[in-house]
Amino acid sequence: MDIEIQEAVPGDADTIALMAKSLLEEITGATGGKHFNIDLPEMSRRCKRFLEDDIYVVFKALDTESEALTGFISLCESHSLYAEGSFGIIQELYVDKGYREHRIGAMLVNRAMEHGTGRGWKRLEVATPPLPHFDRTVKFYERQNFEVTGGKKMRVIL
Repeated sequence: MDIEIQEAVPGDADTIALMAKSLLEEITGATGGKHFNIDLPEMSRRCKRFLEDDIYVVFKALDTESEALTGFISLCESHSLYAEGSFGIIQELYVDKGYREHRIGAMLVNRAMEHGTGRGWKRLEVATPPLPHFDRTVKFYERQNFEVTGGKKMRVIL
């Protein structure tokens, strides 16, 4: 299997949204809770707009033999005083179940780090799915040199 990491373009939005839907369904299935509003056509439109407006960067993993999209990572840029300026946030990372255990996730994270370095980011942050259901996810990020910084991801719906 030969995997190539490429930057996604707006024409990839439907495929990226479909994979994001799989990610959200996997999280929902594992936790038994409804954490997300999964509307595939709207997710696709939103992904396309984010890519067109350069507010979202997506890298896709392509199996060059089969031409199959095997995974993706999406990033956005944020800014803060505590992070010493600009930094990146991994919004979604997903590898198709049939392609896991082939280091594709690590390849995607590495490409995200390269992108962040090129943008002058001081750090890259990620919030993991709910624990303890996704302890393996935390261990994956730790292998990529991320460290747990404490706290919990919190939200309020507006």
